[in-house]
Amino acid sequence: MTALDALVRLCPPPAVPPPAVDWAQAERALGTALPSDYKQLVEAYGDGIFDETIWLLVPDSAYDDCDLHAQTVEREEILTDLWEMGEDKPAGLLEAGARVLPWAFEEGTGAFLYWLARPGQHPDQWTVLYNEGRGPLWEAHDTGCLAFLLAVLAGTAETDYFGHFYEVLKPTDHRFETADETLGASRR
Repeated sequence: MTALDALVRLCPPPAVPPPAVDWAQAERALGTALPSDYKQLVEAYGDGIFDETIWLLVPDSAYDDCDLHAQTVEREEILTDLWEMGEDKPAGLLEAGARVLPWAFEEGTGAFLYWLARPGQHPDQWTVLYNEGRGPLWEAHDTGCLAFLLAVLAGTAETDYFGHFYEVLKPTDHRFETADETLGASRR
């Protein structure tokens, strides 16, 4: 069973498939290819939120908060300012040419999930970094985004974060809500 199959069993995707993504255009806009597990995730779920906790970013979302491109630009600006003010970069970013790209964020915390994109590394080898958002702490996970998301929802992720999810929500039936369902009808 693939990670996507396991996630679909754990947390069913929307009954109506999300809009198709022009991956070539999305990758041109970002200046990089994207991981295949992320593409599978977006094609199955689209923009929205898993268990009222993890928002998935997608290319060309009707909502800026869920738009991969808009959030990439915003996060680059914010992180650049923080690092110029002296906040420490995660160790993986000390390598010349390494960068982070956001793919999800945690509801209500300011925390983001990123890929650590290293020069010369295929996107399918990118790993996940969690940044607490309102502080300098970063947590590295040696896995792709789909496997990490599955581990968080299944309660098997080795992480110091997602306390509200594990301690308060404690979902037994997992749910995905589209951005349209959660935020109201979009401009699509």
